[in-house]
Amino acid sequence: MGIISAIMGFFGFGIGSILGLGIGYFFFIYIQSSDVETPEIRPLVEQDEPALQRMFPEIPIWVKNPDHDRVDWLNKFIELMWPYLDKAICKTIQTTTEPMIKEQTPQYKIDEVEFDSLTLGSLPPTFQGMKVYTTDEKEIIMEPSFKWAANPNILVGIKAFGLRPTVQIVDLQVFASPRITLKPLVPTFPCFCKILVSLMEKPYVDFGVKLSGADLMSIPGLYGFVQELIKDQVANMYLWPKVLEVPVLDPTKAMKRPVGMLNVKVIRAMKLKKKDLLGASDPYAKLKLTEDKLPSKKTTVKHKNLNPEWNEEFNLVVKDPEVQALEIMVFDWESVGKHDKMGINVVPLKDLTPEEPKTMTLDLLKNMDPNDPHNEKSRGQIVIEMTYKPFSEEQMTTDIEDVSAMQKPPEGTPEGGGLLVVIIHEGEDLEGKHHTNPSVRLLFHGEEKRTKPMKKNRDPRWEEEFTFTLEEPPTTEKMHLEVVSTSKRMGLIHPKESLGYIDINLGDVVENKRINEKFHLIDSKNGKLQVELQWRASS
Repeated sequence: MGIISAIMGFFGFGIGSILGLGIGYFFFIYIQSSDVETPEIRPLVEQDEPALQRMFPEIPIWVKNPDHDRVDWLNKFIELMWPYLDKAICKTIQTTTEPMIKEQTPQYKIDEVEFDSLTLGSLPPTFQGMKVYTTDEKEIIMEPSFKWAANPNILVGIKAFGLRPTVQIVDLQVFASPRITLKPLVPTFPCFCKILVSLMEKPYVDFGVKLSGADLMSIPGLYGFVQELIKDQVANMYLWPKVLEVPVLDPTKAMKRPVGMLNVKVIRAMKLKKKDLLGASDPYAKLKLTEDKLPSKKTTVKHKNLNPEWNEEFNLVVKDPEVQALEIMVFDWESVGKHDKMGINVVPLKDLTPEEPKTMTLDLLKNMDPNDPHNEKSRGQIVIEMTYKPFSEEQMTTDIEDVSAMQKPPEGTPEGGGLLVVIIHEGEDLEGKHHTNPSVRLLFHGEEKRTKPMKKNRDPRWEEEFTFTLEEPPTTEKMHLEVVSTSKRMGLIHPKESLGYIDINLGDVVENKRINEKFHLIDSKNGKLQVELQWRASS
């Protein structure tokens, strides 16, 4: 009877279950209200804040902040490049950290630390938006906002005391908004000298850690402690205004800033050849540094003299003593026609010992080709004394933005004298009546210098530098700068016209050591000219 009762009970339970499901289905389908309301569709602008937050749990930063730009193209580029970037970044991490680890492990009695596996995973970071600042300085400032939910596999083996446990980092998440500054911009690839990185707010960092397969973060209290510790440590090092500085180029070489002065004394020439019909010559010497666009220095003309005595001194600005050389040329002056070249020679600056005068007697050659047989013919000699005086560390800083430590001329510069540096950066809204091919003309101390012309350009960028060696500070003087446009087209009634000018009071430059401003051009409707001036006084 017991077995029969159990079978009948089981059978009854099955029948009851089937009947219950059937009745429930009937009520669900047929008994519920048929008056289903059509949802109201409203524009986003009419939605309240809670509704918007429900629809958009993560609003992109370019939506919340109109001054941020979308960078979908960058995300697509990173997505396509990520497999290769992953390998390159991991290889860099491995080659950079391994020597540091080997140096530190002995003091902790660790035998070996090595990467068993190192990959950042298949998911690249995503940039939510980017803001770019424009300034009058030679720099680019960017503020990207990125999120990275990665699936890395970083497995490190640690061998110590006969054991080899492994530490694994997984499920990495990083949300950050850094400020990246590229400065100063230079005409040498990659076109900036250093990268400055700082965080505008505390980053969000989350990751998992496994020790020999066991999840360490599951230990009560450890997860929150590690998260806060990482945030605080990163903020203490890189939260703005603190920065991480990554040098890329030597600013002095990249911008070809003056690094010293070359003092040249032209003493005499001997046994020069006759160039004039009456059996004499009128010699003078020209001095110029190679790799430099500055005008040549000239001695006086010694009329009817084949053994002239000059004893004249000149100072030339040196920008790269390892590459530059002093070029000495002797000419025969002519009142009419072209001056005849009497000879040439070159002295590399790397052959000079800093601060030590060196007197040399140089043979004058036809040219600097060592295989030219014409150079075997005697053309006379010239005697010069050269002294290279590099700027000291106190006088010159590698951080060229540090105005309080601007480069200064070396000892030997006349007391109160120094270098006046003029950098023509760019023009803005320049417009001529007949043509717009702007160049800048500088007039100072009776000397005229020019930038190269920019053809058909209303917003030209020159980035050209000019220097003047002065005996005393120009406290009461002015520099005249004029933007001119020239055209070589035939038949023009106005082949040259002025686009505006400015007169800069140099007393402000001497007092402040450096100014960098955009000046409104006189006689121009909207034209501006950005000019940087520096005064590097002698000590």
